[in-house]
Amino acid sequence: MTHTNQTISVRSGIETDQQFGAVTPPLYLSSNYTFADLEQPRRYDYSRSGNPTRDTLAETLAELESGAGGIVTSSGMSAVYLVTHLLNKGDLIIAPHDCYGGTYRLLNSLAKKGLFEVQFVDQGCEESFKSALKRKPKLLWIETPSNPLLRVVDINKLCQLAGNDVIKVVDNTFLSPVLQQPLKLGADVVVHSTTKYINGHSDVVGGAVIAKEQELYEQLAWWANCIGITGSPFDSFITSRGLRTLSVRIRQHQENTHKVVEFLQQQSLVKHICYPGLKSHPTHTIAAQQQSGFGAMLSFELDLERANLRTFVNSLKLFSLAESLGGVESLICHPATMTHAAMDEKARQTAGISSSLLRLSVGIEEATDLIKDLASAFKRSQIKVLKGEQHG
Repeated sequence: MTHTNQTISVRSGIETDQQFGAVTPPLYLSSNYTFADLEQPRRYDYSRSGNPTRDTLAETLAELESGAGGIVTSSGMSAVYLVTHLLNKGDLIIAPHDCYGGTYRLLNSLAKKGLFEVQFVDQGCEESFKSALKRKPKLLWIETPSNPLLRVVDINKLCQLAGNDVIKVVDNTFLSPVLQQPLKLGADVVVHSTTKYINGHSDVVGGAVIAKEQELYEQLAWWANCIGITGSPFDSFITSRGLRTLSVRIRQHQENTHKVVEFLQQQSLVKHICYPGLKSHPTHTIAAQQQSGFGAMLSFELDLERANLRTFVNSLKLFSLAESLGGVESLICHPATMTHAAMDEKARQTAGISSSLLRLSVGIEEATDLIKDLASAFKRSQIKVLKGEQHG
């Protein structure tokens, strides 16, 4: 019987305890497991290699993403790092020019060490993308919607252009499997920072890699064990608990975001809003076709000639100034000095990340409270122009 993603998430590990009949699965903290006899290991022998609590999470994520298997890692960045082990010296990665700052830093740094080559490309420009493909890449890295500008690229189109000889990887962190299914759109691998929406409570750091085919999954699982980046049992337990409410959280996140965006559209101090749910967004049509919702992330440009950015941020009471995203609480971030500080200034300019850009992760608080908080911050941050000053 096929179940919906909401049911799969809720039932993750439920009623699997064969010893005592516990409804929720127990937490297996043991670092090692006994052998049945000499040369007779059981299913589990050492928790770096395999752990029942971690496997429950990995199997559920694989089912949600329609993959052959999943690996739970210690962080989102270790998930990215794991994927790079599919490459050999001289292989080329094509990555987005506006990807997450941590991904940019890792790929750029490893390329400088000579482990592989990387080319950052505007994947929304077909001419630039096709030009990059002429270099015959081994791996295509896709991040859609992008962080922090919420640009959307056509996953299916990029995967078809890349062809079967290229490993296609999609970072699905911003939407989760509830809103986007990259493996069904042509990708070979999906990557998550489970710290974000999948866990949803900002109390654990983790990542995941899900492969479409068994052979690729086994290759990734071997490397995860080899380099020791598998997630801890406790972190996996907490993440599984968060995962059970993913669908209902996403619904509330999106409902609040729609109201916040409507409010921001009416603000004179907002120069531009980046949110794929707006019909005016340049990639709205693509998002509507490949996503089942527009998510709860947005960014906007503050008019720095008429508003003080620092005052605006510091005046907020319900949007915490912090990195990360996807938790039940609302967050605000200044990408240029926070999440994308790892990019040099030229790279940020190329990506379109300005000093006036602010990113919101809209939580599940009462929407009217969030809007009142934003309204108060706009009012406090407005720069008052003295009479006659506008003429002189």
